[in-house]
Amino acid sequence: MPAQAPASHQIPFRSSLARLAPEARPIIPRLLAGLGVGLSASVLAVLVPQVFRAVIDALLRPGAGPSAVVWAAAVVLVMGVFEAVLTFLRRLFVLDPATNVEASLRVKIYRHLQLLPVSFHDGWGSGQLLSRAMTDLNMLRRWLAFGAIYLVISFATVIVGISMLFTISWQLALIFLAAAIPISVYSFRFRRQYVAASRRSQDQAGDLATAVEESVHGIRVLKAFGRSREALENFAVQAEGLRETEVAKARHLAVFSMVVTLLPELALGSGLMVGLWLAATGQITVGALAAFFATAAAVANPVEMSGALVGMALTAKTAIDRHYEVMDEPVSITDPADPARTGSQPPSAATRGALAFRGVRFAYEPPRPSRTTAPRAPRAGKQAPSRAAAHDDAGRPVLRGVDLELVPGETMALVGITGSGKSTLLQLVPRLYEVSGGAVEIDGVDVRRLPLAELRRIVSVAFEDTTLFSSSVRDNVLLGAPVREGPEAEAILGEALDVAQAHFAYSLPEGLDTRVGEEGLSLSGGQRQRIALARAIAAKPSVLVLDDPLSALDVATEERVEARLREVLAETTTLIVAHRPSTVALADRVALLRDGVIDDVGTHSELLARSAHYRYVIASLDTEPRDLDSGLDPDDSLDDLEEAR
Repeated sequence: MPAQAPASHQIPFRSSLARLAPEARPIIPRLLAGLGVGLSASVLAVLVPQVFRAVIDALLRPGAGPSAVVWAAAVVLVMGVFEAVLTFLRRLFVLDPATNVEASLRVKIYRHLQLLPVSFHDGWGSGQLLSRAMTDLNMLRRWLAFGAIYLVISFATVIVGISMLFTISWQLALIFLAAAIPISVYSFRFRRQYVAASRRSQDQAGDLATAVEESVHGIRVLKAFGRSREALENFAVQAEGLRETEVAKARHLAVFSMVVTLLPELALGSGLMVGLWLAATGQITVGALAAFFATAAAVANPVEMSGALVGMALTAKTAIDRHYEVMDEPVSITDPADPARTGSQPPSAATRGALAFRGVRFAYEPPRPSRTTAPRAPRAGKQAPSRAAAHDDAGRPVLRGVDLELVPGETMALVGITGSGKSTLLQLVPRLYEVSGGAVEIDGVDVRRLPLAELRRIVSVAFEDTTLFSSSVRDNVLLGAPVREGPEAEAILGEALDVAQAHFAYSLPEGLDTRVGEEGLSLSGGQRQRIALARAIAAKPSVLVLDDPLSALDVATEERVEARLREVLAETTTLIVAHRPSTVALADRVALLRDGVIDDVGTHSELLARSAHYRYVIASLDTEPRDLDSGLDPDDSLDDLEEAR
């Protein structure tokens, strides 16, 4: 769905620049130096016609010799060399600091994206964020280093040039200046149209980048279901929309350029007729007439460039606005002002890792009215409940008062029908989402009172919809480990792979140093799950939260994983969303989630005996592992493909 651009043109240009001022302030001396030498070079260009004026008038005097031409040529040569040196210095002064601003803004937006809550990322397309972090900031850097400087230089050149035209002939200068009135009037209309088109173009480019990313990541599903043509058609529609917007931008710019080029040329044509009459009547000299038109030509060049420069400035303004739309998003999940620490005293084995939900309530926030793009479509899997998917339920409580306690070292299975809030409840533990009411406690401490770094050291998470990074198996597994290098890290790595039954990693082409590719797509679904589980285990957590990460394993392998988990993480509290009876049976206790509350807690046998709803849920669970290792061959059955998706 194409982005809907807000009325960003209502934000004054000055206000947008003011947002950039703190970033640009350190480089202002360099920018001013570049502007100074650029202005000097421009003034030299305007002064050259005055040399022509003196030479022509001198040659027209009786008895004039060729020495005047030689001296004039020498002066023009020196001025030209000096102008070239000043142009070089201008680039030298501004290029490096402009790239520093670009790099600084890029690092800051990346840092901010890391701090923003998951709910923010649920509602923003990755292409939109990518275009803001890359394309927009690249445009902003080019405008700082070139567009802004040249815009000021062009304006100053026009002012100085027109002043010199008045010193030569006020009559001709008035004719030339008359062309500026319609240009000024049209520029207001141009600005309004171009800003709207520029914003629409940049938003559509972000949506197009999102479409490419999602198609590449979902290429197996598109091919398996034979939907490549439909995906191409949808993409073509979006690409055509962007093309039309770019054509509209070019049309606005072309008309503006035509106006600012045609009117001065018409003024020069009219001035030529008047100038010849003035020269014929002796009111100005021939040299003055030649100098006037040479100066007017020097002034006309920046006037003609003004369309492109103004367009670049307006595009940069849009880039600033889009950048700060992300930077202005509040970081709602932060470290507490008065943090508590679970490790402030040596914990006893009886209390370490105790997990409790006390009256926990949760509701998805309604969409923010300032959102610039339509929420992206939810992806398959349960890694993060999508804000888009929860749009209709925004404001309604998903969890209505969950009370549940896990003793240290206990493994508890969480079951419920689809949409009952199981995955949401799990993600409240590491504060991927924030509770709307009640509290989640670890060792009697509200997780909101723990520093985020400590909380996410204590709690480790593994999801069914796994995400791996474009790095080696070793780096992926040791991502959250307490140590990343040395013999201890190697011991942790080996143990984690063994517990997760991920021994296949040793037989990869380069062993544990094999790069798994973007998002781990070079591995099968089951292999990715086991690497992700090993990553969660290697973090040595006190609380392990598992959102059905064993769905691709057969029952025997799952039982071995559970047995090794009990052995290696004997003191680790584990809360696992279960989608198979075998997983439920391996848990110490089972919690039944129903209508946003815990309906019952007990052993598997106890709940089977006393809860009709539990028997219904168990009967609806999968009995076989999901075929996440499927290569999605054309011969696969539809049922297999549905499971793989």
